[in-house]
Amino acid sequence: MPFLRSKQVRFAHCDPAGIVFYPRYAGLLNEVVEDWFAEGLGVGFPELHEKLRLGIPAVRLEMDFLQPSRYGDRLDFTLRVLELGRSSALLDVAAACGRQARIRARLKVVLMSLQTLKAVPFDDAWRARLLPFVEAATSPEEAHRK
Repeated sequence: MPFLRSKQVRFAHCDPAGIVFYPRYAGLLNEVVEDWFAEGLGVGFPELHEKLRLGIPAVRLEMDFLQPSRYGDRLDFTLRVLELGRSSALLDVAAACGRQARIRARLKVVLMSLQTLKAVPFDDAWRARLLPFVEAATSPEEAHRK
């Protein structure tokens, strides 16, 4: 099942032309991942960072800008897990305004110890949280073509 989140395009997201400045999408993606952890996985970033002493940094980001978004638009984000590795997850995040696709991103994140700054394997409890969001039988190459 995908994780869904709507975000309002704000004045602060836009450049002088009135469209979303492309680096602001990275911030919006991070907000969606943070919301997914809190609401979808049941572990908010404060607990993840402060109590569990774990982080989930991005190690790869690829983004396709399909159509411009403007101040006032409501973007509907959809997050899916395409691939679940030992300590990493490949996420597919898409945003649309109504029926119009705006961006498509592939984001690889890694579970990391904040003490050692090294990757930590997803244990059984993490896998149980993540598995409902894994898109069945879809390779990253197939997802990229969607």
